[in-house]
Amino acid sequence: QAQLVESGGGLVQAGGSLRLSCAASGRTFSTYTMGWFRQTPGKEREFVAAVSRSGGDTEYADSVKGRFSISRDIAKTTVYLQMNSLKPEDTALYYCAATRTWIATMTSEYRYWGQGTQVTVSS
Repeated sequence: QAQLVESGGGLVQAGGSLRLSCAASGRTFSTYTMGWFRQTPGKEREFVAAVSRSGGDTEYADSVKGRFSISRDIAKTTVYLQMNSLKPEDTALYYCAATRTWIATMTSEYRYWGQGTQVTVSS
């Protein structure tokens, strides 16, 4: 079983950067695909990015391609989401999630979820 704790959210001006972290507990971290999702009030939770078990493959939503980068440090059992050129529309609660599936871009494919970290981008 994986337990996930996100951190790194905050308030940033448009054009700025943030790096989110997701610390995973459990000895089987390296066997999970890890993903980031985001959600705003009244909207569905949407896929942002995912990284494969080895870290060698990644997948991104079209809205963040070229601006966000996902990576993982297996030794530290941590997943990162580097967010550059942030826009006000990136404002959301960001969630880290884990699954055994690759490629996984739907919320229903993920079994474990963190509590989320808020990202707010001001214009």
